[in-house]
Amino acid sequence: MTDSTRSTRSNTRGTALIIGASRSLGLGLAAELLRRDWDVIGTVRGTRRTGLHDLADASGGRLTVETLEMTDRRQIAALRDRLAARTLDLLFVNAAVTRGDLPIGKVPTDMFTEVMVTNALSPMRVVDVIGPLVAPAGTIGVMSSDQGSISLNTDGGQDLYRASKSALNQLMRCYAARRADGAARTLLLMDPGWVRTELGGFEAELSVEESVPGVAETIERHRGKGGLHFVDHLGQVVPW
Repeated sequence: MTDSTRSTRSNTRGTALIIGASRSLGLGLAAELLRRDWDVIGTVRGTRRTGLHDLADASGGRLTVETLEMTDRRQIAALRDRLAARTLDLLFVNAAVTRGDLPIGKVPTDMFTEVMVTNALSPMRVVDVIGPLVAPAGTIGVMSSDQGSISLNTDGGQDLYRASKSALNQLMRCYAARRADGAARTLLLMDPGWVRTELGGFEAELSVEESVPGVAETIERHRGKGGLHFVDHLGQVVPW
C-alpha cells in the first residue's frame, strides 16, 4: 500500500461488511456507503459476475467482493476466518427471500423451512459468528421490514414472510438481551420502506435509489448510540 493510499484510507468512515450485496438494496447500499467514504466488503452467492464486481472494479480498491452462501454454516465460518485480521465498523445482513402470498395453512413445510432459515436463522448465525469482528463501538444491522411488526399487522397477507421477519426481530432482541451487560455496539433492525425489487414488487412506492440514502443516513446517525433500534429508512421508530 502506497503512502497516498494509506492517507486516503485513513480518511474513510470505517469498514462495512454487507452480506447479500450482489443486487437491489444490497448493491445500492454498497454504492451509497462508498459515496460516503466507507471501505466496503460485499458478499455474493456463487461465482457468477454481478453488479457488485463492476462496482468493485470502479472503486479504486475500496470495495472487495467475497463469496458466501449464507445458509451454509461452514461458509460463514470460512468468511470469518478470511476476515479475522480485519476490524469491522459495520456488519449489515441484507439477504432475504419470499415465496408468494399463501395463507399459512397452505404453506408447504419445505417452503416454511426455507424462508425461516434464510430470513431469520441464517442472518442471526452471521451476526453470532462474524459479529465479534465488529469494533466495540461499531454497528450490527439486519434488513428487517415493517411487515415484521406485529402491532402494524392489521390487514394480514404475506403470512410466511411476515412471520420470518417477526422471528428475525425477536431473535435480535434475544441477541441484545444476552449482551446487555455494557456492550456498546449499536444493533439495528432496518425497514427500508416498500421498495421496487424482486422481493418488493413493481408496484412498490420507492426505488432502490430513493431508499438506500435514507438507510445509510439512518445507519450513520445511530452510530455509537448503542442498544437495539427498530427503525425505517427515514430514521423513524417502527412499532414492535
